[in-house]
Amino acid sequence: MNALAHKTRPLRRVEYDRLVELGFFTDERLELLEGILVPMSPQGGRHASSIQKLTMALAPALVGRAELRVQSPFAASEESEPEPDLAVVPEGEYVIDHPARAFLLIEVADSSIERDRAKARLYAACEVPEYWLVDLEGDVVEVFRSPSRDGYTSVARLGRGEVLRLAAFPEIAVPTDLALPRRA
Repeated sequence: MNALAHKTRPLRRVEYDRLVELGFFTDERLELLEGILVPMSPQGGRHASSIQKLTMALAPALVGRAELRVQSPFAASEESEPEPDLAVVPEGEYVIDHPARAFLLIEVADSSIERDRAKARLYAACEVPEYWLVDLEGDVVEVFRSPSRDGYTSVARLGRGEVLRLAAFPEIAVPTDLALPRRA
């Protein structure tokens, strides 16, 4: 065991937010996960395209019902402030603090698949009812539902040609092909 390990403590979300407010990390893309600052991967073309197409599909359908936040902080816990690629959150003013509730969180993953899959446990623990993990390499969207303290109890894998439906707004249908841009 490292001699310093017993003397370290996780960074708290309020401390992280204050450091950001003071101008720290301006040249870094980071998110706070379980008290640790984790670098975020740069986006490739397919990653950016998936986010853009999902945004274009979801934003108009959610007007007056919920807010769609793009790559914005989510107050998941005292020690975690991830920045999901998309978050469907209750309408509100998020000027002072970031949303702590969400109807749906979406992560688009290529090189970050293992980290984004591990976020399922974090999102379930803070009772996010639904999490979509867009796996660009596997060409599937994993839909996590029914959160518990240990993770989600329901996981479905949807491939091309299928339809995603938001549990909170089941009349909103999103073709999986929008989330899964073809390789060049």
